[in-house]
Order: sequence, then structure tokens, then C-alpha cells
Amino acid sequence: MITLKTKEEIAILKEGGHKLAQILRQLVKATKPGVGSAALEKMALELIAKAGGEPAFKDYDMGNNIFFPSALCVSINNEVVHGPAVPNRVFKSGDLVDLDIGMKWPKGKNGLYTDTCYTVGVGKVSKEAKQLLKVSQKSLELALKQVKPGKTLNDIGKAVEDYITPYGYGIVRDLVGHGVGYEAHEEPNVFNYEIGHNSPENEVLQTGLVIAIEPMINLGTWKVKVAPNGYTVLTADGSLSAHFEHTVVVTDKGCQIITI
Repeated sequence: MITLKTKEEIAILKEGGHKLAQILRQLVKATKPGVGSAALEKMALELIAKAGGEPAFKDYDMGNNIFFPSALCVSINNEVVHGPAVPNRVFKSGDLVDLDIGMKWPKGKNGLYTDTCYTVGVGKVSKEAKQLLKVSQKSLELALKQVKPGKTLNDIGKAVEDYITPYGYGIVRDLVGHGVGYEAHEEPNVFNYEIGHNSPENEVLQTGLVIAIEPMINLGTWKVKVAPNGYTVLTADGSLSAHFEHTVVVTDKGCQIITI
């Protein structure tokens, strides 16, 4: 069931989202050649605790009795999402590193969830990787412009698809954005491609709706596969992938980004 958040809840989400954005900014700055994912995990846990929150992803139930091992998702190169920060992996120049993080704030039963991510080009990356990053981030910006009361989820997905398609990149279809707030993942699904105006999942955006919009764009095919660990999602053809995400609230005036 889709839930709309109250003004009081949105105020909490905005504060928590701002704190999460500050945490992600520090993690992005620390992502350099020679740095390891475990060091970023330690940093993320310390920053979340200092902010008075709880990690949203650590020990998250992935199904089949599998629990995600870290607070920070660190997905490298052909890993689309759900790359673990532990055990340690060291970054090298040319890597694309997707840092995806969620936080419940404040800590405890009254906390609410926000979610955000940014893909970092580590050191000197290729021209094709630079363009993938630029185009993927731009697709998120265009999606955000569709967020206002009366618009639909299909408008968001169409904005991403219309922009990405001419580049020949693959828009991941097996994974989508989502509602967020009371839980790390809620209804509705937020698609990054056109689902059709008459689709039963094409919800009309209403004031108070809080969603995480997150285009996942592959340099090659849109198809993905799951790694042997049972949760990391990989590009099916081994191509690079980029991923950007913001949590936003639908207001009377349009879109308010709260992970900024």
C-alpha cells in the first residue's frame, strides 16, 4: 500500500536526508586509488553513528536466509547494485565505484529512512566511462523534473528512457526505484523506463509521496545476472554500470530533493 507522509514526518525525513547527503559527500571524497571498501565501510558506520542514525542496509534481509553484510553498498565497474563493502576491495584508477547508502534517522522506533547514491570515477577513467557517468546523472536530473502533483510514475520513467535511448545504453529493467520512509523499501515501484499510461502500476503523484528515484544505466545490455554470493547484481555482458539516486518528496509546488 502506498503511503503519504505527514508534514511532521517530512520534516524528519528532510533532516535525516540532509545528514545522509553530508555522509555520502564525505565518502565520495574519500574514494581514491589505493583506498579500500572496508575503510569506507568503517567511515560510513562512524558517520552514521555520529549523526544519530542507524544504517539501513547492514544485515538487510535479501531473502533465502541471506543478509547483506555492510552499511554501504560498494558496486564496482560491472556491478550494478548490492556490491558489499566487506570483505575489503581496493580501488584502482579507472574504476567506477557506486556508493549507495541508506539511513534511518533518528535512531530508534521514531526514525524514518532516506536513500541516496553516487557513482565515482576513480582516478583517470576512460572517455566512455566519463560519458556514461555524465549521461546517467543527467537522466536522474530529467526524472526529477517530472516530479509534481498530477504527473505519473510513467512520466518519470519516460523521461529517463527518452534521454538514454539515443546513446544506446542499457536501462536496467529488473531493478527500479521505490517508495521510502517508514521502511527502506516501500511501494510504489519507480520505473526508469516507460511502462505505459494505462499500466496498473502507473500511479499519479500526490503531495506527501516520498520516493527514491535511481536510474541504473549500463554501457552495454540492460540485462543483468546475480553473482554467486546471491545478492550482488552484475551486468550480463560484463559492461560498466552507473547509478545515481536521490530521495524526493512530492510537494504542492513540485519536487523537493531531501538527500542534498
